[in-house]
Amino acid sequence: MLKRGQSLNINAIILIILGAIVLVVLIVGFTMGWQSLAFWIPSNNVDQIATQCAVACSTQSTYDFCSQERTLRIEGPEGEMQEVTGTCYTFLEEYSDYIDSCPQIECLG
Repeated sequence: MLKRGQSLNINAIILIILGAIVLVVLIVGFTMGWQSLAFWIPSNNVDQIATQCAVACSTQSTYDFCSQERTLRIEGPEGEMQEVTGTCYTFLEEYSDYIDSCPQIECLG
C-alpha cells in the first residue's frame, strides 16, 4: 500500500528555515557589505575618510579634495558618535589630527 503523503518533521522545517535565513544574511553581507547589516552598531569612519583624502591628494584631484562633500563620523567627548559633513579641506582645518595636509593642492576659499 502506498502512502499518499509524508509530512516533514517539525525539527527539519525549523532547520530549513534557519538555514535559509543564514544563507540570506551571507548573501546580503557579501554583496552589499557587512556595514549594511551592522547599521545599529555605531562606528567611526576616520580611516576611510583619511584614505580617501590621501588618495585625492596623491592624484592631485582638486575637486575631490576641495569640493566633494564627505561625512566624517567621530567619537565625541562623551563617547557618542558625531557626524560632521565637509570636504577634505575643511576637515584638514578643523580635524588636522585625522587628515594629513596636502601641499600639492591649493583650495580657494
